[in-house]
Amino acid sequence: GLPSVVLLLHHRFSLCEGNLCCISDILYETMTDQQLDCALDLMRRLPPQKIEKNLSDLIDLVPNLCEDLLSSVDQPLKIARDKKVGKDYLLCDYNRDGDSYRSPWTNTYDPPLEDGAIPSERLRKLEIEANAAFDLYREMYFEGGVSSVYLWDLENGFAGVILIKKAGDGSKKIKGCWDSIHVVEVGEKSSGRTAHYKLTSTSMLWLQTHRSGSGTMNLGGSLTRQVEHDFPVSESSPHIANIGRMVEDMENKIRNTLNEIYFSKTRDIVHGLRSTRTLEDEKAQEEFRKELLGYLQTK
Repeated sequence: GLPSVVLLLHHRFSLCEGNLCCISDILYETMTDQQLDCALDLMRRLPPQKIEKNLSDLIDLVPNLCEDLLSSVDQPLKIARDKKVGKDYLLCDYNRDGDSYRSPWTNTYDPPLEDGAIPSERLRKLEIEANAAFDLYREMYFEGGVSSVYLWDLENGFAGVILIKKAGDGSKKIKGCWDSIHVVEVGEKSSGRTAHYKLTSTSMLWLQTHRSGSGTMNLGGSLTRQVEHDFPVSESSPHIANIGRMVEDMENKIRNTLNEIYFSKTRDIVHGLRSTRTLEDEKAQEEFRKELLGYLQTK
């Protein structure tokens, strides 16, 4: 609110020892932070299938937030094809270098890029194994779609992103899409026997049905969750297994939460707006309820 902003300005100004230019800088910082918070809150409430358009419109309104918005707002994943092996892969900021994107299947950039960033030899081997593992995971859970895993080196470990996209074909008069973005940071301990895992997951879902009897209905939303764990690292419990368990558990929790928030609440609202039973049936049920209650009270 305004009083907190005034107190903040007063405090900062006293530290500036009368430097008047600090006031404008502090005010600009405060307003920018508030604008960013409002923009991110707005994006969380808008339909996932229109994120790109809404994000573009928002950047046009507040150009100075462009970089912050692009780095903070998860967008629906796009699909590209590696022509060398004939396999699809997913595009995101984590496999982009300039205007080129790296394929997890061949470790090459498209369009070609000579000095593009690639993981170390050890990490590339792990990346290949992770892509194979999550390809099976995707097929078991989603029965189709596309998945990609990208890893990169850190000073004391490594980080990676697991991407999954499943789009409905509309064959059952239902269109929709599921996008999962799992960013994991792995801090390897000096002993090499344990590691610290930090997982940040975002899932975006939207559905659209169109039937002659009920018309068109749009349903969509997104959730972001974070979790941290320490796990032992060994041949029987390698990094991929540890990350896989975390991703599987997180997706199940997000899926259940989406089901409770969006589907259950939507069903309750629809049932409250429209009943399939006639008014006569409702009256008959109410009379029977009163009659039964009166009978029980006399006993």
